[in-house]
Amino acid sequence: MLTEERLSRILSLVETKGSVSIADLLEELGTSESTVRRDLDQLDSEGRLTRVRGGAIAKENRRLLRDDEVSRRKIRMVSEKETIGSLAAGLIEKDDFVYIDSGTTTAQMLGHISQKEATYITNGLSHAMTLGALGFRVFVLGGEFKSTTESIVGEEAVGLLMKYNFTKGFFGTNGITVKEGFTTPELKECMVKKAAFESCRQRFILADNSKFGVVSAVSFGGFSEADVITDHVPGSFRRYSNIRMAE
Repeated sequence: MLTEERLSRILSLVETKGSVSIADLLEELGTSESTVRRDLDQLDSEGRLTRVRGGAIAKENRRLLRDDEVSRRKIRMVSEKETIGSLAAGLIEKDDFVYIDSGTTTAQMLGHISQKEATYITNGLSHAMTLGALGFRVFVLGGEFKSTTESIVGEEAVGLLMKYNFTKGFFGTNGITVKEGFTTPELKECMVKKAAFESCRQRFILADNSKFGVVSAVSFGGFSEADVITDHVPGSFRRYSNIRMAE
């Protein structure tokens, strides 16, 4: 397969799927790993896609309009999410009043938390059960249950959050761009994220590298308003000081 044909095929796959792994491209193109990596580096340098660890994602115009089921998200980027969660958990101090957003990335921090003198509030039912079983003091928001994300959403939850002043908050996100900030597909969930986000003194976004360059339907926070904890920083985001890479 000629170089231009390979590059065109890679771009077509990225634009169709939103993201591709090197393994996907090896199977699709029938070429060597070194060739695939070189092609991805070239396309990234030309601004035609964004290179990430293990593959590539579409440029910042990629749109995500709905949530996947939790069962699907749990099996994606597992090791990356655990690395991110471990770093995030280490930021909690004994006197903190902590908000933990629902989601599969924030879930990975729970087993690494050691500060039992801190107080925790979450809108994730499975998060509350995990923390409770580990002996932590945890409160759950009241409101409507959203089965897709196993989270509490809606106006009742928002009203409760407006009463709190958290020292730290840890959030998942469906997309990260400089212009649109942190985004999520569904309005009710966004309302809860935004209320909690605005109630935190320090805010941390936990996101694997596939979330960069993705725009979802509704913004819940500005890009400069939180620190991002990730496993790998795509080239176009490396100049920003509010991104921390977990090792």
